[in-house]
Amino acid sequence: MNPSAADTWDEFMEGVWRQNPTFVMILGMCPTLAVTVSVVNALSMGISTMLVLIASCGLVSMMRNITPKEVRIAVYIVIIATFVTVVDYAIQAISLALYDALGAFIQLIVVNCIILGRAEAHAAKNPPLPAMINAAGMGIGFTIGLLALGVVREILGAGTLFGVALFGAGFQPWVIMVLPPGGFFVLGAWLLFFSWLERRKLRRQQAKLVEATQNA
Repeated sequence: MNPSAADTWDEFMEGVWRQNPTFVMILGMCPTLAVTVSVVNALSMGISTMLVLIASCGLVSMMRNITPKEVRIAVYIVIIATFVTVVDYAIQAISLALYDALGAFIQLIVVNCIILGRAEAHAAKNPPLPAMINAAGMGIGFTIGLLALGVVREILGAGTLFGVALFGAGFQPWVIMVLPPGGFFVLGAWLLFFSWLERRKLRRQQAKLVEATQNA
C-alpha cells in the first residue's frame, strides 16, 4: 500500500472505528436513541446523515479558501440545511411511512454536531477528496452505531428483524426496548462492551511490553 493509499485508508477508518461518533465521541445521541426502535429506521437515518455529511463536507472544503472566517459557521449551516432539505424531500418521495416514522429527526440533521463538527474540524482545513472520504467514514461509523442499537431493540422489543418474525407465537416482547429507556439501556450495554474491548487491548499491549522488557 503506497503512502497516499495508506493516508486515504486512515482518513476513512478514523470515523468508522477509532473516532466512531456513537461509541467513542458519543455524538448525535438524539437520533441514536429516538429512531433506533427498528433496523429500517436506523439504517434510513444513518444513510441520510451520511449523504448529508459527504455532500456538505465536500462543498465546505471547496469553499474553504473563499469563505470569510467571521461567517464560516453560518455558511456551514446554510450548506448543511440545503442538503438536509434535499434528503428530506427525497425520503418523502420514496416512502411517506418511513418519513412519518423518522419524524422531525430528518430536519434535525441540520443541527447534528457530527456534521457541523466535521465541517469545522476537518473539511474546512483539507482538500475535497480527503474531506469527503473522512465524512464517509464518519457516516458509516454513525450508521453502524445506529444499526447496533436498532438490531438489539427490534429483536428484543418486537421479536422481528427487518420486520420478519424471528420467534414463535409464544415470544413475549420486551416492551421497554421500544420505549426511550430501552435506548439508554442498549446504548449503555454497547458502551460497556467497547470499553471492555479497549481495556483488554491495553492489557495485551502492556503484557507484550513487559515480555519484551524481560527478554531484552
